[in-house]
Order: sequence, then C-alpha cells, then structure tokens
Amino acid sequence: MSSIELTPSQKTILTALINLYRKTEDAVKGEDIAEEVNRNPGTIRNQMQSLKALQLVEGVPGPKGGYKPTANAYEALDVDQMDEPASVPLFHNDEAVEGANVEEIDLSSVHHPELCRAEIHLQGSVRDFHEGDTVTVGPTPLSKLVIEGIVDGKDDTSNILILRIEDMVAPAEEPAH
Repeated sequence: MSSIELTPSQKTILTALINLYRKTEDAVKGEDIAEEVNRNPGTIRNQMQSLKALQLVEGVPGPKGGYKPTANAYEALDVDQMDEPASVPLFHNDEAVEGANVEEIDLSSVHHPELCRAEIHLQGSVRDFHEGDTVTVGPTPLSKLVIEGIVDGKDDTSNILILRIEDMVAPAEEPAH
C-alpha cells in the first residue's frame, strides 16, 4: 500500500483510536475519542468519515458500535500491530502507568552528556505527562536498560515523550539472548 499523508489532526485522532481500541478490544465511541483528544464529538465524526474513505477506520453500527482501526491504520501510522508485544514498564512520578507500553526509545545527543535526551515512543496517551514530571522507563526486555529522566517536552500527535536523562543503567552481565 502506498503511504498515506495524514493531517496532524487525523494522526492525533487515529492514534487515540488505536490506543483506546488496544485497551478494550471493542469498538470505540466517537465521544471517547473526542474526550481523549480534547475535541468536539462532531469534529471527530467528520474526521472519521475521511478516515473511513481512506480505509483506515471501519464503522461498527448499533448500540455497542463505534469505530475500529483497520490494519491499514497501523501501517499508516507506522505502528506495529502485535498480539503480545514485550512489556516495557513506564513509571510517572514513581507510579506505574497502566495501559501504556514503551514502543521505542530513541537516544539523541548521547555524544553531549550535559544535553542527553531520550525520545520515548509510547503505545498509550501522553496527555497526562507534563514538563518537569519524573519518568522511569524499563527495564527493557533484552538489555534490561532503565532510563530515569525529567519530561522536557512531548508530542501528543505521535505519542512521544522527550526526556532529559538523569540516569541510565544497563546491567553489565551478559544479556539473555
């Protein structure tokens, strides 16, 4: 399938749909998406029509109805659709974040220790994270890496937290793989 260019608004709504769908495995109501992205339910319905036309969303009729992401939706957002992804714990101000999983860790500027940053790509919403909050990521499944940092920024559209790294530890023993 050729890549689809989505607007930032469509990306935000589609990301919210995928995150909510992963939690429930049921059709997601437009009102729930609207609440998640802080938009009017009418706006969500309008955007869903264009996302349906792009074959990224399917509508589910009836009282338990709503919207479900299609396989194309995961592909359009470049999100892996896994049955049982490895779990990488995430802690926000020392409390475990339920329903969130770390999808990717990008270490940027490691060559400049005073400015060391990490981009944490999440499955789950970054809405409740704010600048200055403490975040702990890990341990990761293979290398057992643990990163502790302070939220320096976030990208709600792509579910990315930008952390100023305070501490990073990976045990020195041989990895399990």
